Parts: sequence; C-alpha cells; structure tokens
Amino acid sequence: MATSVQTALITGGVSIPDSRLAHEITEFIRDTESSLLFNHSSRVYYFGALAGQRRNLKFDADLLYAGAMFHDIGLVPAYSSTADRFEVDGANAARRFLEQHGIPVEDINHVWTAIALHTTPGIPQYMHPLVALVTAGVEMDVLGIDYAGFSEEQREAVVARYPRTAHFKEDILETFYEGIRHKPQTTFGNVKADVLADKDPEFVRGNFCQVIRQSPWRG
Repeated sequence: MATSVQTALITGGVSIPDSRLAHEITEFIRDTESSLLFNHSSRVYYFGALAGQRRNLKFDADLLYAGAMFHDIGLVPAYSSTADRFEVDGANAARRFLEQHGIPVEDINHVWTAIALHTTPGIPQYMHPLVALVTAGVEMDVLGIDYAGFSEEQREAVVARYPRTAHFKEDILETFYEGIRHKPQTTFGNVKADVLADKDPEFVRGNFCQVIRQSPWRG
C-alpha cells in the first residue's frame, strides 16, 4: 500500500508518483540523508513539478523525482568522493541506483545531467525539461528565485508537508560546508566557493586569470 507521503496531493494536481521506483527512492533517501536534506529534496520535487506545470513542460514525474531526491546525496559522506564535485557524486549515485532498476540509458543520462548542473546558473533552463526543472526546484527552495511565481497556497502546502527548519538558510549553508570542506579544490568556478569563503577564513579561491597566466604555454 502506498504511504500517505506518496499519495498526498499537494496542489494543482502535483503529487509524488505512486510507483515502485518512487517508493524505493523515498525509502533509500530517507534512510541515507538527514531530515533536513530529505525535506529539502522533497520540496525541490514539488517546486520543480509545479514550475513545469506552469511552463507547460512535458516531463516524466518518476525521473524528476529521482533527480530531485538524489541531487544533494553527494553531500553525504558515504557518497562523497575525494576529487569530484559533490554534484557529480550525486549524479553518479543516481545513475547507479537507476541502472539497478532497469531505467533506460537515455533517461538516466537526463537525470545525471540534471543533478550535475543544478548549481550552474544560466544553462539548465535551456536544456531538457528534467534538467531545467530540477534546477528550478533547487533555486526556488534555496534561493527564493521565482518565489512570487508560486501561489501562497502552493508554498504553504509544500512547506507544511515537508517543513523548513527554523533557521533553514543557515542550516543548509552549514550542510553545504560540511559536505565539501574536505575537497575545496572542487569549488573552482562554481557557487560553492562562496560557501567556503563564508565559513572558512583561510579558504583561498581558485583564480581563473591566474591559472591562465601560470599555464605552461608561452605568450
């Protein structure tokens, strides 16, 4: 029997898919991530799906759910590599999970790309709907981008089902920091460098111009 979390309609007809894949994703992520990340990822799914509905985008709800729920698993120590960006770690974890469930390669690639690019602004919105909507959900829940595009009823319904912590803004920043502090080199050229700069006074950003000037090329 489907759980109430799986079948509850939030608003506008958007719900978590009542499928075996979605149930197993829910169970896996709930057992793997903190409640903060689980609730955040669930909100990302709803905000992404609602954005897709509003934009008249066609998307597979199971695959969007996979992208949303796995997008931050790379912050979890058990799934964090020593050298890759946490986004890539999450994308790789999703790929392995979906491969084990017999999902077609093309669909897996869309989910992989959606997770890998979810902190890369300015690009996802021009790509496959799954890529665009995972980022849309993340940007809404973390940054408040397009906040006014969602009705008060929608926002309140999603947060009532999957609550934000009392100090979510600082809590998520701390979660980001703890998930990437052991590999600061992976933040070169991406927004997570801001997190390290905010939390670690000894952090030195990679400098694109310096890399060019110090390359082995002459001239």
